[in-house]
Amino acid sequence: MQTVLSVRGLTKNFGRLCAVNQLNLEVKAGQVFGMLGPNGSGKTTTLGMLMGVTNPSAGEFSWFGEAPSHTIRKRIGAVLEHPIFYPYLSGQKNLELNATIKQADPANIAKVLELVELTARKDHKYRTYSLGMKQRLAIASALVNDPEILILDEPTNGLDPMGIAEIRQIIKRIAADGKTIILASHLLDEVQKVCTHYAVLRKGQLVHSGPVDDVGKGEELVEVNAYHDDLGLILQRFEGAKSVKKDGANYSVQMNEGFHSHDLNKFLFSNGIVVSYLATQKKSLEKQFLEILSENKPA
Repeated sequence: MQTVLSVRGLTKNFGRLCAVNQLNLEVKAGQVFGMLGPNGSGKTTTLGMLMGVTNPSAGEFSWFGEAPSHTIRKRIGAVLEHPIFYPYLSGQKNLELNATIKQADPANIAKVLELVELTARKDHKYRTYSLGMKQRLAIASALVNDPEILILDEPTNGLDPMGIAEIRQIIKRIAADGKTIILASHLLDEVQKVCTHYAVLRKGQLVHSGPVDDVGKGEELVEVNAYHDDLGLILQRFEGAKSVKKDGANYSVQMNEGFHSHDLNKFLFSNGIVVSYLATQKKSLEKQFLEILSENKPA
């Protein structure tokens, strides 16, 4: 796949504060790339540098293998912070103005309004829109010139569960249309549901990156229970058990790599034990995220 964004040693200092430190990233065409990190990790600062809002102190980045330029930025749509719209104009009129400024084809307006599900409210004044509708209009505005890349900074910030679900579906539809999406978020569950790849930042430094599909791979954690007084002792004898812990009514068995729940079930059955409960607990992105931050915590 084509590399659409390459970041090498990107650094941003604000006086003594190093907001982004020697950041290296690569984003391929068609990816939905999530940037994760706690507040102050450098996500928004990074996006600001990529969009030319602020200048880097050191390092470099390129879009489509080229240095940033006005021509390149026309191929990128972005929603950073809170976009400005005229409250007394309708959603349609605001987008028409936006299209004029971007020299975009006005025929795109109907398409993006349909994409963000605002067609029925396109003639209503912007000031009557809910927070979720305002965010969806902002996404429509970023898409009006049909960019190849869409950048979103905390796209679901402040939204209720319904608004979050709506934005999630919109992101999936945009990705299905072949666009590359880069988004910053602290909502780990949402990133796991919409992103193909992710990176974790901590105090301006990259501490992990990889495919979302890799989350939970490797060692399995299996919860098991059975009507047997010596279940715990027998579990300790299983060669595939890395550790065995009592967890409420059940036992949690951390498996050695290469062993799975069916191996454990077979072992117990061979010892005359029929399990009453057996379940593999897949690691969530939230758990992996916390583990990554814990492993990379400064001494």
